[in-house]
Amino acid sequence: MRLGRRLAVLPIRLYQLVVSPALGTHCKYHPSCSRYAIESVRAHGDLRGLVLASWRLLRCNPWSRGGHDPVEAQRLFRPRPRARAA
Repeated sequence: MRLGRRLAVLPIRLYQLVVSPALGTHCKYHPSCSRYAIESVRAHGDLRGLVLASWRLLRCNPWSRGGHDPVEAQRLFRPRPRARAA
């Protein structure tokens, strides 16, 4: 994983390891918002991934239904074409 992505994921991992166990699981979505954030950074890069994670956090509120919401189902960004192996 590139340095930018690692730096973007680091505070999320710290949250998962330190804060989340103390608070317990309260996320309405599956995968959890922190897991979604990591998956979105890995799939879409640091900037787009953090935009998707922020959008997810805004949607995670008492008035949302929650449920299954994978990174692949997002509609803000089109998937990037993968590089072909030579």
